Amino acid sequence: MSNAPAVRALVAFFEGLCPEAVARFPEYYASDAYFKDPFNEVRGLEPIQRIFAHMFSQVAEPRFVVLESVVAENGALLVWELHYRRKTSSAQGPARVIRGASHLRFDAHGKVVWHRDYWDAAEELYAGFPGIGWLLRVLKRKLAA
Repeated sequence: MSNAPAVRALVAFFEGLCPEAVARFPEYYASDAYFKDPFNEVRGLEPIQRIFAHMFSQVAEPRFVVLESVVAENGALLVWELHYRRKTSSAQGPARVIRGASHLRFDAHGKVVWHRDYWDAAEELYAGFPGIGWLLRVLKRKLAA
């Protein structure tokens, strides 16, 4: 069975994701789906929905762009960018991008049962903070070959 239709539908869902669409995760994810990223590891629809609802509360204008998808019989790999702005006290911060990939597995009904996100939190997120970014750059220079 090909997962291509399920992958196309999921890509469209994520590229159009907005706060109201978080309620639609049950259309694409199994009730006991597993999700892991650099900050979270959860099982079940409600915890997964909380993660994405939290994203909307933490950053301004988040928008996923899927650059590439590789579909296999038992799953898929999506290469994506998350465009966003940090929320600040006075105004919205500059535009930022996190680049990552999602490894997905589907059940017999085309719903996601396993979702693992891979992205570099140090480079893509922490480096944008003044003190932490400086420390990470120093460490990177010291550890480079």
